[in-house]
Amino acid sequence: MLNKGVTLRGLEVFEALAATGAVAQAAEITGLSQPAVSQQIRNLEKALGADLLDHSKRPMQLTPAGRAYLIRASAVLSQLRLAQSELAVMDLTHLTQLSMGIIDDFDNDLTPRLVTTLAESMTRCQFRLVTAPSHEITEAIRARDLHLAITASSGEVIDGITEYPLTRDPFILIAPAGRVPAKGDVMGALADLPMLRYGQEQLIGRQIEAHLKRCKLDIPQRFEIGSNPSLIAMVSRGIGWAITTPLGYLRATRFHDRVTAHPLPFAPFSRTISLLASGDWADTVPRDVAQTMRNLLTSHMIAPAIEKLPWLEDDFRVLDR
Repeated sequence: MLNKGVTLRGLEVFEALAATGAVAQAAEITGLSQPAVSQQIRNLEKALGADLLDHSKRPMQLTPAGRAYLIRASAVLSQLRLAQSELAVMDLTHLTQLSMGIIDDFDNDLTPRLVTTLAESMTRCQFRLVTAPSHEITEAIRARDLHLAITASSGEVIDGITEYPLTRDPFILIAPAGRVPAKGDVMGALADLPMLRYGQEQLIGRQIEAHLKRCKLDIPQRFEIGSNPSLIAMVSRGIGWAITTPLGYLRATRFHDRVTAHPLPFAPFSRTISLLASGDWADTVPRDVAQTMRNLLTSHMIAPAIEKLPWLEDDFRVLDR
């Protein structure tokens, strides 16, 4: 149970003071008066029984206790802001029909969360959801069988379709655990294992092959796997190695103790996950759905991935329109 003097407002004031070192600037950020800012930080320090800021210095500086507490306080505030944005449910009460397609990369976690959020607002709406690989979802919205689609972007401009970029999903290499040394020749360590490829009917498979050609890499073709879980399962059993993305890797958590992920040992590349909207839809609905999806990606996919694979930071990220 929190001490009585630890309040959300106090944490926000502390974060603002830590960033600016000045009561006047913290007051401007938080919308409080300067006396109120001073009182909030006094209450917080009293509740914690520790000085968080050195008030004798200008600008104010964090004490050792303040630095340690700021890490936790900022994490708490970040999660609360994210939760608030997720709960700012879109106004979809005016919709009578919505057909939506989502790539199966999100089946495990994000799709149920997004659909739950949508359902809370669609009080009078007939809703249809389709999950499938990217090429099938893209073809469905091209044929106007869907109103909205969340899919990997092919980079093609589709007539009558508006694209809202959601996230940059960089390609990574996965190998059997213990196979690749921490430092050394990655491709050399995998020389006696075949590459496991995605099916060439899939957009991700075609994107990978195009990049290998750009890099002038001639890798013998032996296995072509149409299922992401099956591909990663085969890597976990030492059958081969593969190129995938963080989204593909995160879908197969049960294999993570037997698979290691690595940056590509050749020129990096990435794919873009986007929301596509048919042109007869007003901008408000797809824009709101896109922002909700970015929030969900940040908290449930990107943050856990970077915690597990810190080298993904800056590469695996959300994209603004």
